[in-house]
Amino acid sequence: MSEQKQLSGKRVWITGASSGIGEATARLLAGEGAELVISARRAEKLDALAANLREHGTKVTVAPVDVSDRAAMEAVGEQLAELGGVDILINNAGTMPISPIINGRVDEWDRMIDVNIKGVLYAINAVYSGMAERKNGHIVNISSIAARQTYQSAGVYGGTKHAVRAISDTLRKEAIRFNVRVTDIQPGSVATELPDSIGHEKIRSAVKENMYGEDAPILQPEDIANGILYAISQPEYVDVSELLIRPVIQEN
Repeated sequence: MSEQKQLSGKRVWITGASSGIGEATARLLAGEGAELVISARRAEKLDALAANLREHGTKVTVAPVDVSDRAAMEAVGEQLAELGGVDILINNAGTMPISPIINGRVDEWDRMIDVNIKGVLYAINAVYSGMAERKNGHIVNISSIAARQTYQSAGVYGGTKHAVRAISDTLRKEAIRFNVRVTDIQPGSVATELPDSIGHEKIRSAVKENMYGEDAPILQPEDIANGILYAISQPEYVDVSELLIRPVIQEN
C-alpha cells in the first residue's frame, strides 16, 4: 500500500506562482499530493509549470490574474467556489521597487501598495468566506523580515510588509471561531526575481551585488517552500502564526 501523502485531498491556491517562492512551493506541494490552482500575471510561465506538474500526475488549474485587479480577483474567487473552494491559500505575489523616500517614486509606491497590501486582501476576500462556511481552511501570507524592522530605502516596501503582518495577526484572531488558521511567513534574503522590480538603478545594483551576488549564501526559494509546508502540515489544532526564516549570514 502506498504511503498517504501529507496534502492528498487538499486544494491549494498559490499566487505569484510563475517563479521564485511561488513556483518552488507549487512543486513541493504537488509532490505532497495537493491539487493546485496557480496564479500570476505571466500566463505562459504558468502554462509551462502546469504542463510539467501534470506530467507527474498533479491536478492543476491555471488562473492567470494580476492580484491588484479587484474585479479579476473576485472572478477568480467565483471560479474557485465553483471548484468547491480551496483548503489553503498561499498569498505569495509581491513586488519590491525600493528607493529612498526623498526620490518621490510615487508610481512605485502605488504599485507596492496595490500588490503587497490590496492584492493580499483581495485574495483573502476571494476564499475566506468559503473557508468560514466550511469551518476549515488555512491562509498563508508571505510578508518579509521587513515586517519586523526597517531598512533605509525600503520605507514603503517595509510599510506594506508591516501591514501584511498586522492583517495576518488580526485575521488569525477573527478566524479562530471559523477554525481557519492563519500563518505569516517572513523571509529574509531569498534568491528570487524581486530585485528585478527595483527601478532605482543604483539601489538595484547594490542589492544584487551585496545581497544576491554569486558568493552570497542566501536562502533559496525551496527553503521558504519548506517552511510553508511545515506550517500547513501541522495538526489542525496547531497554528504556526509566524515563521521568520533568514540565512545564517543575515544579521538584520
